[in-house]
Amino acid sequence: MILILVLGLLLLAAAVVLLLQALRFSHMRTSEALGQIAAYGFSAEPIAAEMPSTAEAPHTVQRIADRVGGFAPGLLGSSEKAIRQQLIAAGLYTTSPRMIVGYRILLGIGLPIVWIWFSATIGFTFALILIGALFLGITGWIMPMLVLNRRGRERADAIDYELPELIDLLVVTLEAGVSFIASLQMAAERLTGPLGVELRLTLQEQRMGLTTNEALQGMLGRAETPGMRTFVRSVLQGETLGTSTGAIMRNLAVEMRKRRRAAAEERAQKAPIKILFPLVFLIFPAMFIVLLGPVVYSIGQIFGK
Repeated sequence: MILILVLGLLLLAAAVVLLLQALRFSHMRTSEALGQIAAYGFSAEPIAAEMPSTAEAPHTVQRIADRVGGFAPGLLGSSEKAIRQQLIAAGLYTTSPRMIVGYRILLGIGLPIVWIWFSATIGFTFALILIGALFLGITGWIMPMLVLNRRGRERADAIDYELPELIDLLVVTLEAGVSFIASLQMAAERLTGPLGVELRLTLQEQRMGLTTNEALQGMLGRAETPGMRTFVRSVLQGETLGTSTGAIMRNLAVEMRKRRRAAAEERAQKAPIKILFPLVFLIFPAMFIVLLGPVVYSIGQIFGK
């Protein structure tokens, strides 16, 4: 009996050891596969850092929105391609168009329900409840698209802002005798913003079989900004005509600096007009109350007697 118990314990220990070895082997294989993917010039870590909202959002809400969007495929229609293009422009590569539709449905229905419950608790009138429900329903329906469009514009502005730095890096490396693809690889390792993500995706596509021109055109399709359009077209023109890429990049760097300066001057000229509205509606009324309030009160006291 004791011999059988000892044998059972030994077999149990052997099973635990084999299980731990299997888990360790699986972990090693996973690490090796990730290392091979990173060796191709692309790593998912910068994209995860680029999209913190997707990583931090509860996965339950995402699954619910995806399922709700799947129940209403007719709401996508011909707008699916446009929504997908906006998602790509915003850098949300892992978000599907039907998930956006799901968010729109959830907000368009959930906000009016919360408002009706809150209004019934407070005791508002029926007209106020109806107007608030309609307003919140429309706001909840258009809010995801507004957020998506704003994120796409901010990302496009960030890409245009980082382009002069990229071109300066390319000028230095190309004039040092480095090839164009190697220069892009070196620049992609140093840029951590949206432009760095796009460069890593472009290099990955180029290593997966696309030509350099096709990969650059794909990058232009994902981030079609004025600066990116000028950069890609200049590179493609230089490759077609056989012009020195270093000279093209040097001239393009000067042009990009002038464009950034012009954009800064444009924003500076718009600043007085933007300041006018808070000045008129917020600052002037407070000044009038402080300056004229005592005078009006004194006049009221005099005529009140």
